[in-house]
Amino acid sequence: MSSARSDGDRPDSDRPDLDELRLTLGVPDLDTERLEHALTHRSYAYENGNIAHNERYEFLGDSVLGLVVTDTLFTTHPDLPEGQLAKLRAAVVSAKALAVVARDLELGRFVRLGRGEEITGGRNKASILSDTVEAVLGAIYVEFGIVRSAEVIHAIFDPVMADAARLGAGLDWKTSLQEICANHDLGVPHYVLIGTGPDHDKTFTAVAHVGEREFGGGTGRSKKEAEQMVAEIAWTVLDAELRGAGAPDATTA
Repeated sequence: MSSARSDGDRPDSDRPDLDELRLTLGVPDLDTERLEHALTHRSYAYENGNIAHNERYEFLGDSVLGLVVTDTLFTTHPDLPEGQLAKLRAAVVSAKALAVVARDLELGRFVRLGRGEEITGGRNKASILSDTVEAVLGAIYVEFGIVRSAEVIHAIFDPVMADAARLGAGLDWKTSLQEICANHDLGVPHYVLIGTGPDHDKTFTAVAHVGEREFGGGTGRSKKEAEQMVAEIAWTVLDAELRGAGAPDATTA
């Protein structure tokens, strides 16, 4: 069985055409060297003489995306309070949402990875995909500025923002659980996590404690995913109990 090759092992004919990605993003004139830089994961950089990798672009792109999304949500939802706007923004720019966007763009095909990440499925890892989305947005901002960057972000993320606006409490179950607990003097929820399996393939189990009560059933491939799942379970139970007792609906309390 042949081992997986890093991008450095690929002949030029096997590498995906960056023009395809530029057209998908709506920036056909984005500089090739800059785009390659934004697509370079640190694993590739370390295996190729410590060349520049994309983490600085990622840092910048995170802020650019946050600004455009925040401005859009503020403008399109003039009646929402700060807390709900924060939930919407968190749902749109979360690593999970960015990974979905990256998969829709088929961004994983273009990422430059080292051998280790290639072998362990790095092209489909949510963390790598979400970071690369931010890095590409950072590169677009450096080359074209905020107006062009905002156009790209709107083209990609407006459907994500529209979907998030329809989710209600599920935008961030941990925040929703914390709010229902605060509104009804139930105490501050806390979580206990257990991780099992090897480092590259861990599964996490989460339990939520609310006062003297314990809620289980949270599992996920990351700590955050497991906590969100068990928070949803706890919120759903408490909301039903409180509404049954005549308390205000937890979604609007």
